Amino acid sequence: MFPWNDRKGRLAPLKLIVFASLFLPGLWVAFQWWQGDLAPKPVTEALHQTGAWTVRLLLLSLAITPVRSIAHWPRLVDVRRMVGLGALAYVLIHLGLYVVDQKYDLWRVVSEIALRFYLTIGFLALLGLVALGVTSTDAMVARLGAQRWNRLHSVVYLLAVLSLFHAFLQARLDVSEPVLMTGLFVALMGYRFMHARQWRGPLALAGLAVFAGLATALIEAAWYGVKTGVDVSRVLAANLAVDVAIRPSLWVFAIVLALVPLRFLGRARAPAGRAAPVRPASAR
Repeated sequence: MFPWNDRKGRLAPLKLIVFASLFLPGLWVAFQWWQGDLAPKPVTEALHQTGAWTVRLLLLSLAITPVRSIAHWPRLVDVRRMVGLGALAYVLIHLGLYVVDQKYDLWRVVSEIALRFYLTIGFLALLGLVALGVTSTDAMVARLGAQRWNRLHSVVYLLAVLSLFHAFLQARLDVSEPVLMTGLFVALMGYRFMHARQWRGPLALAGLAVFAGLATALIEAAWYGVKTGVDVSRVLAANLAVDVAIRPSLWVFAIVLALVPLRFLGRARAPAGRAAPVRPASAR
C-alpha cells in the first residue's frame, strides 16, 4: 500500500498532498546548496535548517489532533503518523549532516555527543523519535495494545521539550525561532488542559491566544535575561514594537487566535446535534 492511499487502497488526496509537501523543505535546502546560497558553510547551514524542520514537523504532528477537533475535520488524523515520520526523517538527515560536518570521524561524533550537553539532549530526542517511529505501525499498535501504545507515544511531549531545549542551546544569540516554537508548544499544552475541562468555545480559544502570547514574551525575556543579562523590561517592551520586526509572541498570539474562526467553521461543518469527535486524553 502506498503512503498516499487510504486503508481501502484508494487514493487519498489529503495524504498525497501532505506526503509531497514533506519533501519540499529538503528540496529547498538542496536547491540552496546547489545555488551556493548556504555558503560559506553549506553543511553547517543545512544542519541547522534540517534541525529546525524537525522541530516544526514534530509540533505540527502534535497540532493535528487539536485542529481536527476544532475544525471538525476527521480525516486530518490520517496524516498525523505521516507528519511524525517526516520529523523522524529530517532528524536522521540532521544527524547524517552532523557526521559529514565532523569529517566522518565517528569517534569524534560519539565523544561530542557525550561531552556537549546540548548535543546529548538532541541525541536523546533523536533516539526517542526513532523509538516512536519504529512503533508507529498498525502491527505495533495491535501488538502493544491501544492503552500501552498511547502511554508509550505520550512521551512525544517530553521529546518536544528536549528538542526545543536543544534548539535554544544551539541557537545561542538569536533565539527567535526556538521562542516561537516554544510558544506554540505552550499553546498546544494549554489546549490539552482546556480540552480536558471541556473549555472548547471561541472565547476559551481567544483566552488561550492571549495566554500563549504572554507566555512566549516571558520565555523570550527570561532567556535573554539569563544568557545575556539584558534588561527583561526591554525585551518585553520590544514585543509591542512592530516597526522593526514582529516578535514571536505576536506570531503565537495571531496563530492561536486564528483557531477562533476555525472553531466557528467546525461548528458549521459538524452534523446537527453532534459535537466534533475527539480522541482520548492520552492520544496526541
